[in-house]
This record gives sequence, structure tokens and C-alpha cells, in this order.
Amino acid sequence: MYAILDIETTGGKYNEEGITEIAIYKYDGHEVVDQFISLVNPEREIQPFVVNLTGINSNMLRSAPKFYEVAKRIVEITDECILVAHNANFDYRILKTEFKRLGFDYERKSLCTVELSKNLIPGQPSYSLGKLVRSLGIPVTDRHRASGDALATVKLFKVLLNKDTEKDIVKQSIKSNPKHQLEPRHIDIIENLPSTTGVYYIHKADGEIIYIGKSNNIKKRINQHFTGTHAKSKKIQSKVSAVTYESTGSELVALLKESEEIKKNRPIYNRALRRSIFTHALYSFVDENGYINLKIDIADGRKNPITTFSTRQSGKSFITKAVEEFNLCQKLTGLYKTKSSCFNYDIKECQGACIQKESPESYNQRVKQLIDKNSYSNKNMVIIDRGRDVDERSAILIKDGVFQGVGYFNLNYQINNIDVLESIITPMQNNRDVQHIIQSYLRKNKRLKVIHLNEN
Repeated sequence: MYAILDIETTGGKYNEEGITEIAIYKYDGHEVVDQFISLVNPEREIQPFVVNLTGINSNMLRSAPKFYEVAKRIVEITDECILVAHNANFDYRILKTEFKRLGFDYERKSLCTVELSKNLIPGQPSYSLGKLVRSLGIPVTDRHRASGDALATVKLFKVLLNKDTEKDIVKQSIKSNPKHQLEPRHIDIIENLPSTTGVYYIHKADGEIIYIGKSNNIKKRINQHFTGTHAKSKKIQSKVSAVTYESTGSELVALLKESEEIKKNRPIYNRALRRSIFTHALYSFVDENGYINLKIDIADGRKNPITTFSTRQSGKSFITKAVEEFNLCQKLTGLYKTKSSCFNYDIKECQGACIQKESPESYNQRVKQLIDKNSYSNKNMVIIDRGRDVDERSAILIKDGVFQGVGYFNLNYQINNIDVLESIITPMQNNRDVQHIIQSYLRKNKRLKVIHLNEN
């Protein structure tokens, strides 16, 4: 039994697409015995080019069922069926992703009519669905709509089955998606792990730590280690004897502890032994006219950066947003190389620091606001994040611009000065990797609570 399908999506980033329409025809090798066709509310934006291609827009989908409302029907109509689609990897991936969002592992065998066509009907100028079915004289209506494309695929599949007289190629093309089987000892280890955020330690039989990691779901992450097929996973699987863990509640605390523990223990299978997790940094300097200039450059341990980045591109993206947020000059932030005015000045979005029209005092005030916002140099502050329980919070202490460590406190316990906070803090090492972790986390989590402290 086959489930021949086509899916239309919103487009967008890989694995972030949503389904806008789905059509499934249950086919027994002779005729269609069941069918399911539905628009789907993707609960996300549709890319303009997709609207132009399919004609499906947000207004059409406003009252359409959401995926969870049609999921049961999809499971039922595809049960014990081989999924068949033109470019099956795409449709199958989209379905698996949608079910994964619901916490359901959707597994089916699959066949791709593109691959089958290349084997059974070689020499075609194109194997796109539209051009292929036209060359075979197969009528198609409602192109780029799920029902039309799925019906065309049904007709194409009939042709392919007829051509494959021995059924050898069909059998060879079926992808079973087998799961890597867990060993009994691995299952025992996983059963005792929590699905919480924290740091985990993988040990050999003699207790030696061979790998340290951080995850928002420790149980799930260890399961991935134990079912992985690449070389490092297989080495870990063969040597693991036990897994211990420390719940942190906060992802930031987990990142900080992971970094420190890797440096301290130097496990043999951690790639994070590299010297640094950041490559670029934001620096400032004052030019001959008295203006503070900003520059993204390769990270230099001898210099004191404002903040750091994992890639040059992330640094450039940060500066681009900062120019808009603080009304800075493109030329003085290194985004626009010119000897005269920057582009933003020409469109009246820069106040003219690039040609000394705005005073250095006025311009530098806004630059200092940016620096102050993105650097915790000389500051006494505590970052409040999630705790390990509902009534608990984590605290990351920074004193005089130096990371001190982390601790936990009950929601009923008021924290208002450094002396009180230091009593609950577990001291940790301060280094450039730690600074990068904290600054990156603060940039990505805008709503994180940060309290500036008095010393008394």
C-alpha cells in the first residue's frame, strides 16, 4: 500500500517551514482507495515568492485547521504505507518536522519518484514534476497546489510501476529509516537521566570523564550520543560506563559550567579544548578628530574588547543593528568605507559625524551608550535566570566587571547587594571565554533580568 502525497509550505529557513496544504492519495497499486486533502494554518508567515507560486495566502488559511488538528488523520491514512512523493526527502522531512513539534516520532518507509524516474526513464531533459509528466503525456491540473501535484504523482507512479516489471528497482529504492538499536546498558543509563537543562559527564568504567556536554534536555542528548553513527559517538558508546549530571535550570549557567569543567578536566572527546570559542571582537578607538570609532576585528588577547563574537558575520550584524538603534555613523563604525560622507548621511539618517558636521561630544555620547549596554566592565551586577525548581532562580554575579560565579536563591529571598549575594555564590574562574558566553547570552536574551547592585 502506498500513500502518494504532496505538501505545499510557507518557505523560509530550513526546518522552520510550515505546511500550508497537504494532499494524500492512498493507492493499492491499482487504484486510489482513500484520500485526504486540506489547507493547513501554518501559524507563521508565508514567503511572498511562495504566495506567487501557489496562490495560497494568509487570508485563505486563517480559518484552516492547524497541523495538530489534522495530524491524527495523516497518521491513519499513511499507516502501514510507503510514502511516495516527487522529491520525497523534502515532503518526508517536512512531515517529520511537524510531528516532532508535537512530540511525536513519525516514521515511514519512503520512495522518491525523481530517483525512480531517473532509473526507469533515463535520458529525460528534466525530472521536475511539471516537465516530466508533460513529456510522458500525463495531464496535470492545479500545478503547484497539493492536490494537483499529488494526482500527477499518482499517474506518474503508475507509469513507473508498469515499467518496473521485476519490481527490483522499487524494492531497492525503499528507504526503511532503520533506528540504531540501543544496547541494554545504554538503555539503563538513559532511564535514570532527567529531561532537564544542565551539564552531563560521560565516564569510563574507572570513573574517568571522557566527555562533558551541556543540553536543555539531558536525557534526549545522551540518547543522541548513544544512537549516533559518526566516529566520536561510536567511541563514546563503546567506552561509556556511567553518566552523571548536574541540573542547572538556566542555560547560561550550564554554558558557564560546561566551559569551566572542560578546561578543568580536559576530556579526550571534547573538541572544546580549542583555546577560544570566539574569533572576532568589537574594539573602539578615538580618531584624530576626537570621534570614537568602532571596529570589528580578529580577537586579540592583548586587547580589551567591548564584546566578542563567534564569527565576523555575527559581529557585522551586531554593528548594523547598533547603527540603527543608536543612530551611529556607518563610516565611523566601519560599515561604509569612504573619504566623504556615509550613505546614511546622504539619506538624512546620520547626523554628520562622518564629515565633522555633528560635534564629537554629541556623537560620542551615543557611542558610550552602546558600549555601556554591551560591556559589563567595572560594573557590579547580577543576572537572574531560571532555577532548578519553580520557586528558585539562578544568579550570575559580576563584581567590578569580573565574573565571580553562580548560585541559586529562593524567590522569597531578596537580593539587593553584593555582600548578601556572595554568600550563595559558588566561585568560578573568569576568562575571555566566560566573557564571550555571558555577553552572547545577554544579546540573545533581551528580556533577561539584570540587577545593578550597590556594594552595601
